[in-house]
Amino acid sequence: MGVVRNVLDDGLGGLENNFLTARVEDLVNWSRSRSSWGATFGLACCAIEMMATGASHYDLARFGMEVFRASPRQADIMIVAGRVSQKMAPVLRQVYDQMMEPKWVISMGVCASSGGMFNNYAIVQGVDQIVPVDVYAPGCPPTPETLIHAIETLHQLIEDENILRRRKEQGGGANVHILEVPAGANGVSINFRSK
Repeated sequence: MGVVRNVLDDGLGGLENNFLTARVEDLVNWSRSRSSWGATFGLACCAIEMMATGASHYDLARFGMEVFRASPRQADIMIVAGRVSQKMAPVLRQVYDQMMEPKWVISMGVCASSGGMFNNYAIVQGVDQIVPVDVYAPGCPPTPETLIHAIETLHQLIEDENILRRRKEQGGGANVHILEVPAGANGVSINFRSK
């Protein structure tokens, strides 16, 4: 991916004879990371924060996510926002199965990630029991900055092609947990850790 990053950093000025070479796989991953469309699965209060993230103040269009898709067949990323009930679990799996490959999942909020304060028979204790989760966004509810950081983390994993390799090896998602971004911390770089 070095050639694409070099072009992004200094333009075409450093290339001799204006000729660019790269692996097709790198270019495909680079374009996938900048043109992903989300399928919404807003189930609780986290969906309000997801809608705020998609509004003009936070502007998801700069990440190539202009429109949340209502049809799973047109989406690359599923954002599960909120608690998942036992009755909703088969619907969640059906929506995930209808998405085209490659597809990724962000678990938004503590309720989607582990059931949260709803520790009872009616709520699934972690959406990763139903679909493979690639990035977990913490918080109750997560701030728009945290969701943007989760999306940026996922885009970096897509570009570095780590997700597909991990899916083949583990049979599931990438399982990357990120730290919560404090409100008003726009542009702050936060490290993430892998499980």
